[in-house]
Amino acid sequence: MTTTLAYASVPVAHRAAVDLAAVREQWGDLLAAIGRRPAAEWPPRECTGFLDQLAADDRAEDDEQSAEAMIGRLPLVLREHPAPLNLDALDAAIEVERELFDLADVVAEQVQRSVRPARDSRGRCVPDQADAADPARWHPPTHRDAGPASAASAGSRGFGLHWAAVWLEGRALGEACGDLFEPMPARLLDDVAATARRARRTVERALGRDGRTTSLAEACPWCGGSLTGRARPGGEPVVTCSTGEQCSAPADGRRCGEWRGADLVTLWAALADVRERPAA
Repeated sequence: MTTTLAYASVPVAHRAAVDLAAVREQWGDLLAAIGRRPAAEWPPRECTGFLDQLAADDRAEDDEQSAEAMIGRLPLVLREHPAPLNLDALDAAIEVERELFDLADVVAEQVQRSVRPARDSRGRCVPDQADAADPARWHPPTHRDAGPASAASAGSRGFGLHWAAVWLEGRALGEACGDLFEPMPARLLDDVAATARRARRTVERALGRDGRTTSLAEACPWCGGSLTGRARPGGEPVVTCSTGEQCSAPADGRRCGEWRGADLVTLWAALADVRERPAA
């Protein structure tokens, strides 16, 4: 417990944990994006979960695609990807997966205790099977021979990127697991934090959540001002009206001329209403 608290108090360990959590929390969105054509509208469809009530048909389709994307946990580099609709999302997912898997292999090599020896019924020295099967242990992939088709077992990579991110987060925070892990050296912790930050940026860039701004084609339904959308890191989109606080849209306790999070439902409903009005 002391080790965990000591690590948690280190800023670099906390940053690594936050970035790893952001990667795994958005991983399902990235996998689902592989099977979708890049959306031209704003905000990207991957950012609009709270708007599902306005598009029930799209929600059902997205849920089905997400379920298909999550079938099996074989590493992406070993899967077949028949005609992916979003190559940028696929490339980003493969890059992030490879980096975190490779990082977990390195961390395990440096801080994870080797399997204890044991004696079999004949008195021979063999690996302790219970220790080898410890669920907290990271298992690197094994190979038969050299070559691209040499993988004999995916090891812990077979549990998917989500587990790799959780495992790395535990090592960054120094979570206690008996004597299975040694404290992480400062240089290695820096590498973990840098890789986690890079992975988060890659995921959020592929999902359009990297802070980019977009001018919406439609005007504000209330005052006619120009609308600008921004996909903030972490996925929460924000729309602002050029009229600012003078915007005549109902505020309902929020800042005038600005919509974020669930408040965007009001804006989207108003825009839909304008589109459905018959031309004068």
